[in-house]
Amino acid sequence: MSNLPRKKYPKKEKELIFESEFLPHVDSMYNFAYRLTFDEDDSKDLVQDTFLKAYRFIESFEQGTNAKAWLFRILKNSFINDFRKKSKQPSKVDYQEVEAVYNSDEVDEVITTDLRVETVQDMIGDEISNALNALEVDFRTVIILCDLEGFKYDEMAKILDIPIGTVRSRLHRARNLLKDRLQGYALTRGYRK
Repeated sequence: MSNLPRKKYPKKEKELIFESEFLPHVDSMYNFAYRLTFDEDDSKDLVQDTFLKAYRFIESFEQGTNAKAWLFRILKNSFINDFRKKSKQPSKVDYQEVEAVYNSDEVDEVITTDLRVETVQDMIGDEISNALNALEVDFRTVIILCDLEGFKYDEMAKILDIPIGTVRSRLHRARNLLKDRLQGYALTRGYRK
């Protein structure tokens, strides 16, 4: 980036850039956010936060460059910042909700609903989704960016703010971890080493 001052866009031009460059990527951004958070509401919040930041800092976006990569980087940074904030906060329990469940007639009924599992069930396949979701966030992110979103190594390096060599090694390691996790599943499907 150069040290030259950025052009200030009039409101109409900002809106045009936003609509033409950023909005076409809303579905990809939501998919990426969902695979990071495993929660529909958190994903929507993360995408909304990303769009707000993108609009606010639109002068730092260089027209004609890869808008999707720029947005994914903002989204990834927002996710990491939120994750760090939440990990420092103690867990919150709604005691009224717990009391209502234990005082209800269905106390003896076993409750095992995991909405994350139900939501991703129809997307990729249970075994693959579970294996991908079990990876650490750094490994899961490179698999999502490369193999599901189709970013090139140099774009991933910019999004993740890491050297391209780290992208390659992290992706190699992530794929090996995923392969190891799916080995038993592959054997049941008839795939041999």
